[in-house]
Amino acid sequence: MPDKSFLFSRPPVWKSLEQSSQRQLPDNLQSWLNETGSLTKRLRGIHGNRFGVKVLFHRWKPAFIDECRLLGLPPCRYQLIREVMLHANGVPLVLARTILPEPTIEIAHRNLSHLGTRPLGEVIFAYPDLERRQRQFSRADSNIWSSGLQAEVGVDDAIWGRRTVYAIHRQPLLVAEFFLPAVLAPAVEHTP
Repeated sequence: MPDKSFLFSRPPVWKSLEQSSQRQLPDNLQSWLNETGSLTKRLRGIHGNRFGVKVLFHRWKPAFIDECRLLGLPPCRYQLIREVMLHANGVPLVLARTILPEPTIEIAHRNLSHLGTRPLGEVIFAYPDLERRQRQFSRADSNIWSSGLQAEVGVDDAIWGRRTVYAIHRQPLLVAEFFLPAVLAPAVEHTP
């Protein structure tokens, strides 16, 4: 699996809202899981200039089988896979994995393939025709995370996440985000 992901030793199991036990989750976690706007904008509002992006994995590789199925892609085709950690002064907040098919990158004029440490949300939420097509949820147990990620972040408990199929000019991309304990801690809103 290391050739397909830095985050995972095996893919998470995803469920729709109706199938998940999400309704019993704490309000602060639900507010992140159900956020409809840009996570980047929300995190910048809380953490200001302390917010940053660390790129963990950025390669053209075949995506996981269930990701290909969700995007309607052949499983052997290479997609741009980008995994990052969103943090505040190095404190991990969110782990994210994005699957970017080549037609989506082309229609976005290659803006999506050269992000570096720029947050994906800054780019995709700037598209006026961005559409959210589907959202699923996962409770990822600590045993699915890779040893590399364990060394980097130290995930001890199950972590909730969501994945969303977006489309830009009708071309899909998949964004998965997992919310680490530090993002759920009460934070003082940053004032610019």
